[in-house]
Amino acid sequence: MENMELKQALEVLGKEKKRKFVQSVDLIVNLQNYDVRKEALNTFVKLPNSNKKKIAAFLTKRTPLIDTITELEFKKYKEEKEMKKLAKEYDFFIAVAPMMPKIATTFGRVFGPMNKMPSPQGGLIPNEDEATIKAMIETMSSMVRIRNKEKSIKMSIGKEDMKEESLIANAESVIKQLEGKLPRGKENIKDVLVKFTMTKPIKFLDNMRK
Repeated sequence: MENMELKQALEVLGKEKKRKFVQSVDLIVNLQNYDVRKEALNTFVKLPNSNKKKIAAFLTKRTPLIDTITELEFKKYKEEKEMKKLAKEYDFFIAVAPMMPKIATTFGRVFGPMNKMPSPQGGLIPNEDEATIKAMIETMSSMVRIRNKEKSIKMSIGKEDMKEESLIANAESVIKQLEGKLPRGKENIKDVLVKFTMTKPIKFLDNMRK
């Protein structure tokens, strides 16, 4: 399909066959003039409108604020398939910093390749007081992790049931932030496409850039 404005692309996607679940709205950013071996990104971008992230926490004690995994429960995840199931259940994991060595030892071999490990860039808290946990939940709810191993970056910017203006604001913000993180800015961005989970992508970047 030929290029169109993002607003029009979202309208077209919204007319596609309805699914039995709420689909994610994904951006695919294709890169150019970019050496992924030397310039790969491992960072976060912030969405101005929340993407309804599902978050769990590694903490020393349980809290009603968030789904919690304590050290006593680590034994439930001895099998790799159980760790993978846990990793797929949540978008992000946060952790109190002193637990990280044990988390890395137990979950690192599975969570690392799946980009689910809490990290200094996003997810670590110094202590477990209520205010700190709430603040991190709020922060991570609006974050998208960027970690690319090829010349294409795919990220979720929302759900199909979000307001169109919110999705457009998220897309524009993410692209601007990416331009600031790439070594040669917008010159590294070849094009950007948008899609729902089960649809084909539609290119819109060329009409969006000035």
